[in-house]
Amino acid sequence: MSREKMDNLNLKDNEQKRFEEAVKTILEIIGEDVNREGLIDTPKRVYKAFKFMTQGYNQNPRDILNKAMFDTTNNEMVVIRDIEFYSMCEHHILPIIGKAHIAYIPNKKVVGLSKIPRMVEVYARRLQLQEQLSEQIANAIVDTIAPLGVGVVIEARHMCMEMRGVQKVHSTTISSALRGQFLKQRTREEFFNIINRPINRY
Repeated sequence: MSREKMDNLNLKDNEQKRFEEAVKTILEIIGEDVNREGLIDTPKRVYKAFKFMTQGYNQNPRDILNKAMFDTTNNEMVVIRDIEFYSMCEHHILPIIGKAHIAYIPNKKVVGLSKIPRMVEVYARRLQLQEQLSEQIANAIVDTIAPLGVGVVIEARHMCMEMRGVQKVHSTTISSALRGQFLKQRTREEFFNIINRPINRY
């Protein structure tokens, strides 16, 4: 094994140990016994869970979009709605559960349909603010595809509002980011009509 690989493994082991010790400290502070049967492997499980839930830090959404660009003569709105995502708020590290609706008007280029939900997943798998998530998605599409316009609407429930604080269950936060032709009233209305109409499942 090369020296570089050994160094990377040592860094990973040290990272995991530090994380697990931090989880043990939290458990002790809240009054738990870290040595009881049900909690012995909890620090390790939490480490693995957080590595999965924050994997977006190690991915570049623009790379995902760039891998599936195609020429087109279409200049009509493309809409992908009801993209489910799970994230965590950066203020309390509690879940955000939501769905994104994304549309763009091509300008000689389209992107593979599966790439947009994958891009959403990358940004969602980071500590987030919903408003920031909307902006990041819109900006990535603008920078990569250079469309005539982009519309992003996100609807989400925030566990930091439901599990603590005001404890308002099922309250929904809606945020949007509009670019280019989506700033025009007619285009904006068409977009909102599409994402709000009942959908037939085939």
